[in-house]
Amino acid sequence: MASTHVREPDASTDVLAHAVIGAALEVHRLLGPGFLEEVYEEALCVELRLRGIPHERQKRVRVDYKGEPVGEGRIDLLVGNQLVVELKAVKAFAPIDRAKVISYLRLTGRHLALLINFHVPVLKDGIQRVVQS
Repeated sequence: MASTHVREPDASTDVLAHAVIGAALEVHRLLGPGFLEEVYEEALCVELRLRGIPHERQKRVRVDYKGEPVGEGRIDLLVGNQLVVELKAVKAFAPIDRAKVISYLRLTGRHLALLINFHVPVLKDGIQRVVQS
């Protein structure tokens, strides 16, 4: 039987994840659901900046195929150069949303991502933690 070992992120990445969730909760508390994803992204970047949390917005990552560059992806937020954050404002996550985040984790060598959907009445219901195994 094959072992499905999940490598848990280190403590500093977990601290960043909790900080981002706190910032996202504040954004959702003040704005609520109903806006476009870009509005939440901008607001979350403001909140992260106000909290002194380092982040890169729309981080470009090169996509290689068999060692050859074939294109690029864009991560909504790369926080502290450790945590991938993908933002949504949708009725519900689609399977492709999780698959996209897993691809970004593999591509960047990071181990933890947060999928955050602001289009929910209670934000904790719109947060998924994705660990690269």
